[in-house]
Amino acid sequence: MDGIMYRLRNLDAYPKINEDFYSRTLSGGVITLVSSVVMFLLFFSELRLYLHAATETKLVVDTSRGETLHINFDVTFPALPCSILSLDAMDISGEQHLDVKHDIFKKRLDNHGNVIETRQEGIGAPKIEKPLQRHGGRLEHNETYCGSCFGAETSDEDCCNSCEEVREAYRKKGWSLTPNLVDQCKREGFLQRIKEEEGEGCNIYGFLEVNKVAGNFHFAPGKSFHQSGVHVHDILTFQKDSFNISHQINKLAFGANLPGVVNPLDGVHWTHETPNGMYQYFIKVVPTVYTDVHGNTIQSNQFSVTEHFRSAELGHLQTLPGVFFFYDLSPIKVTFTEEHASFLHFLTNVCAIVGGVFTVSGIIDSFIYHGQKAIRKKMEIGKFS
Repeated sequence: MDGIMYRLRNLDAYPKINEDFYSRTLSGGVITLVSSVVMFLLFFSELRLYLHAATETKLVVDTSRGETLHINFDVTFPALPCSILSLDAMDISGEQHLDVKHDIFKKRLDNHGNVIETRQEGIGAPKIEKPLQRHGGRLEHNETYCGSCFGAETSDEDCCNSCEEVREAYRKKGWSLTPNLVDQCKREGFLQRIKEEEGEGCNIYGFLEVNKVAGNFHFAPGKSFHQSGVHVHDILTFQKDSFNISHQINKLAFGANLPGVVNPLDGVHWTHETPNGMYQYFIKVVPTVYTDVHGNTIQSNQFSVTEHFRSAELGHLQTLPGVFFFYDLSPIKVTFTEEHASFLHFLTNVCAIVGGVFTVSGIIDSFIYHGQKAIRKKMEIGKFS
């Protein structure tokens, strides 16, 4: 047993020196204090990094197919009434959504930006499923009124009992509408209501669910329809030569919010010297996957944007006034993964901090000690000058 203890004693890599042989100096004490403070600061810096998750970023090819793109928006038009503002969406696959009303809300604003009224699009009078009254006929007993669509009906049983239904029937036919010639519009005071809302603004917000392919959506005055294969907005209805399309984008996001990500168009306000024109935003959408330390995953998108404006003055007569968002999808997906450093990695770094600071401090202390000793020796023999 004594032999084993002797061999273990000989393996000691840290032989002890008797305290009688130690020589303590003022410079050594200062270096020890400074190195202790440095060690302490570096240790807590490493501890903070260990306790907080680090984010790893990777770029991969986006191989997803058949998914949809969720677009959240909130846009304010200070000088465009809600009654003439419409929203359309279309993509390169040929799918079109004209005059979108589902999941869309509008707020009427006065000239000071105060809310006058909030309404959800697509809510109106119930449609007549099986009308008993033919167009131009006379109401008999309990028969239900069936208004004329003025040539836009597809069958004898089609009814247009409101100005909006007549406008919708004309839109499907690709025809423009003159409201002052339509009984329903005159009865509802359609043009009078538009005139009353003149000078008001509109805040439109909601979301779109579109195919995950390149496309565009836009806000423009007038109801949209297709005429000879061309996308047209019926702006002649409002008997105006120009429209103020100044706007503020309160929010625009392609998917759910990502932690720490600020969308580049949030809060953008654009007012041009000649506000009647086409405001265009060309957007590059980058699919993004965010996974936190608990394994929760958020599928969303980031985007970059380029802005452009085309005036509707002379020389741009074909320019449709409105705000257009053209988006394209990147084939590369970005993945963010939060993860904690391992405890062994933390322990290794702490040992490196302690050993490194101790070694560097020893080198500095040795340099100062031997330097002072050499200077003192030269001073004793009178050679120091």
